[in-house]
Amino acid sequence: MEIKAEPGETKEERETGKGLTYSIDDTPPWYLSIVLGFQHYLTMFGSTLAIPLVLAKPMCYDQNPLATSEIIGTIFFISGICTLLQTTFGNRLPIVQGGTFSFLTPTFAILSLPQWKCPSPPSTAIPPTGAVNLSTTASLLNVTTTSPSPSVLGYTDIWKPRMREIQGAIMVASLFQIFIGFTGLVGFLLRFIGPLTIAPTITLVGLALFQAAADFSGIHWGISITTIALITVFSQYLKNVKIPFPGYSRDKGMYMARFALFRMFPILLGIILSWIICAIVTAAGGFTDDQNNPQYQARTDARIFVLKEAEWFRFPYPGQWGTPTLSAAGVFGMLAGVLASMIESIGDYYACARLAGAPPPPKHAINRGIGMEGIGCLLAGAWGSGNGTTSYSENIGAIGITKVGSRRVVQYGALIMILLGILGKFGALFTTIPNPIVGGVFMVMFGMITAVGISNLQFVDLNSSRNLFILGFSLVFGMALPYWLSREENKDVIQTGEPELDQIITVLLRTNMLVGGITGLLLDNTIPGSREERGMLVWNSKAGETGHSGNHVYDLPFGLKKLSFYKCTKYVPFLPYYESEEVPSVELKEVSQKHVDLPAV
Repeated sequence: MEIKAEPGETKEERETGKGLTYSIDDTPPWYLSIVLGFQHYLTMFGSTLAIPLVLAKPMCYDQNPLATSEIIGTIFFISGICTLLQTTFGNRLPIVQGGTFSFLTPTFAILSLPQWKCPSPPSTAIPPTGAVNLSTTASLLNVTTTSPSPSVLGYTDIWKPRMREIQGAIMVASLFQIFIGFTGLVGFLLRFIGPLTIAPTITLVGLALFQAAADFSGIHWGISITTIALITVFSQYLKNVKIPFPGYSRDKGMYMARFALFRMFPILLGIILSWIICAIVTAAGGFTDDQNNPQYQARTDARIFVLKEAEWFRFPYPGQWGTPTLSAAGVFGMLAGVLASMIESIGDYYACARLAGAPPPPKHAINRGIGMEGIGCLLAGAWGSGNGTTSYSENIGAIGITKVGSRRVVQYGALIMILLGILGKFGALFTTIPNPIVGGVFMVMFGMITAVGISNLQFVDLNSSRNLFILGFSLVFGMALPYWLSREENKDVIQTGEPELDQIITVLLRTNMLVGGITGLLLDNTIPGSREERGMLVWNSKAGETGHSGNHVYDLPFGLKKLSFYKCTKYVPFLPYYESEEVPSVELKEVSQKHVDLPAV
């Protein structure tokens, strides 16, 4: 079947996935990059914000909204630093780094030990996070800040030893990820990984997150569907509509420029308009004021207490909660989270490269990316975010929706994360985004990620019953086994006699993308089939199985590319090796810079 191109998009662009406004090496104007980077910040905001809120109760700071806001600022600050490191020195893909849900299960397991269970809060403690009566917040806070009792003071800090225990476990476990990445063990495994492994892995990243999207959206389906409709209209129906803007240049003077506003900012516009709608409905009394009713989270003032409690400026620093502590059970448990995060990230690299107009990442880029994620986890543990770091699938989906795959845009987004991590009031403002809006964004993003995973099947023979069996079984088994293990009656079904080993196996088998990816990997490499049937010939030619294949997108910056011309580099698994400084004949076609005629600043 012939692939038809959309208006303004060639058939070649559609087939290669390069119908982008800005490709990976393109640099938009600085003012446009700031706005696009801020859109990435908003896209990752929901998932990043969810992690400190989910950890609040087991970590025992659910009675301390101020601690909640400080941890929120810390996780955004360290996400910005890790994103800058990854996009500059890591795999150099426009991929956002942030907290990962893979670390939550081992964290819960550690905190469920008897010595870490939360004591009963004193009667004068600060009201629980997310359950503050706005009319009495000020008076309650005055009680605890003007004349707090010793018991209250002690209770508000009980979360810090728990945080330090999690910090130590993450920091030691991250050393394993650093070793796996920079020694090239990940790259060695890539010779066995093809489309039938990557497709179910990426697809399950999107499918496995449907529950989070449904839970957030289900709070108020009306608001959620409104958000979905706005993003759909802006990104699909109006993407070729250009809005006139006044501009100025030295050559033309004042003139009217036309700007594809809807194509580049569909998510940001959808969030803002839905937020305004929620504010109007909240002011009109259309949402319940009963905090026990789930629809209360559709109000724009549901988390206003975080804005009140946050400091104007607060600079996070390593060891801000004290010196991290260590335990064997904690470290072994976190290793499970690290392994699950690594498998997910490899699939994310391929998805991000495809959507950003880059060739599939070569081995050295994947090695460096995984190693840099390990360094990110080490930093996250040192700063005390309560979590590690991984590649964000939501922001990969945003690239597909906005058609902006510029690395520079994500770097601007990283700077915004760092800045807003320091400006406590500004970051806390966005905690008031109603949950149904976040759910609507999740619906669109996770759907895009799922479709990207399926698109990898273009390289394989889908008329082959062998390939259909591998794909179908990997997807179903990747959903079924984790679901079965997550049921209450099966939570203790893994019994090896070693609690730490039980925990590791349970976490791994409850990770959908890991189960589906490993299943696809084993079946694809054991069931007889030709390399052409498996799609490995086209896949490896695109991924650069031999040599560098012109993948200069993944070269190191700042003159560090010179390292690739030394013979010893041939034995360094995280660096490319070039035999000469001549441009190879297989050099990629240069992606032309795409300029949007915008008002001059």
